[in-house]
Amino acid sequence: MTTIAAKFRARRSEYRTRRALNQAIEEAATPTMRQELIAIAQAHRAGLR
Repeated sequence: MTTIAAKFRARRSEYRTRRALNQAIEEAATPTMRQELIAIAQAHRAGLR
């Protein structure tokens, strides 16, 4: 049961991070900042952090 709970918590955490990053991209002050945030999101998605 704990494995299922841990996977659920990890998935929720990933969702919160993705949602916060998407919001930051939408609210970026400059196009350069937007591009940097997009690059971070792509690296995170690929597991390259």
